[in-house]
Amino acid sequence: MDDPSPLIGEPPALDLVNTRPAGADLLSTPDDLRAWLRLQADRFDEARAFAAADAAPGSLDAVRHVREHTARALDRVRRGGPPSADDLEALGRAQLAAPAVTELTWNGRSLLAARRRAGPPGLRPAAWLAEAAADLLADPAVTTVRECEADDCVMLFLPAHPRRRWCSAARCGNRVRVARHYRRHRPADTGRASS
Repeated sequence: MDDPSPLIGEPPALDLVNTRPAGADLLSTPDDLRAWLRLQADRFDEARAFAAADAAPGSLDAVRHVREHTARALDRVRRGGPPSADDLEALGRAQLAAPAVTELTWNGRSLLAARRRAGPPGLRPAAWLAEAAADLLADPAVTTVRECEADDCVMLFLPAHPRRRWCSAARCGNRVRVARHYRRHRPADTGRASS
């Protein structure tokens, strides 16, 4: 794949799995993780704060651990098979390391409820992503998750339209269409030697 930038816009668990395109790892460093979380900030309140701060020890490893277990479980579930108990337990442990709680506060007129993560700040992104993975894996639509049809792409997507074939029309779709056009319209090689 020519463009190593992450694709976003799929369910967060798919976005996470897609940080490992063919021949690359978009979460190799704490800076990579912060940059990716900045892209996810509208989905996860604490992502903004985490992306702006120095990475807490273990945060990158925790997120990559969730990614590996999510990818394996997703591969099995989307094909109609059961995920391994090890993958499910690992996703559960990641959530428990920084559980979500509904925090109640009184503003002087009414009671407000806000969902927050407890636990070490460095483990909160992994917990959020493990929870997102659980939501995706339990969704009946998980069986419709597809792999991009471009030859050199391994990105996954949840198609909003049944005819969608590529992870991104702009990225892989255009490249496949241009290659197909070139094959149809390239000059015929006659193979004759000039005299």
